[in-house]
Amino acid sequence: MKILSFLLLTIFIGNSCVSQKNTDMNAIQIEYSAMSRGYYQKIVVKDQMVSVTKSRGEESVTNKIDGAQWARIVSEFKKINLETIPKLKAPTEKRFHDGAAIANLKITQNGKTYETKGFDNGFPPTEIEKLVTLLVAFTQE
Repeated sequence: MKILSFLLLTIFIGNSCVSQKNTDMNAIQIEYSAMSRGYYQKIVVKDQMVSVTKSRGEESVTNKIDGAQWARIVSEFKKINLETIPKLKAPTEKRFHDGAAIANLKITQNGKTYETKGFDNGFPPTEIEKLVTLLVAFTQE
């Protein structure tokens, strides 16, 4: 009887932990945008779904993210220190003279928003580069 109780308790606790991790990631919204006078792109990831808008006034296209892609996004997201996002420094400055669209990454978690300063589209700060690359890949599908 003790063994059965122990097994049930272990299963219950294990399921609670898995459920909590999924809930935490599902409560997060990641938004990448890039724009200039003649260019517009917006990618929103939330609840294992991605919405892509490729031009102003256009309807967004929403798709489900497959398991492997979602796992990569979660993995890269977990490497980011959200508190440092507003302090990240852009590696290039092409956006200052119309050499690149101005890009921005915004993450909303538990009602709090963390947003980068503007950076050149295609040249994100190294701390978020892998996550941004995964997001931009959705526009090429």
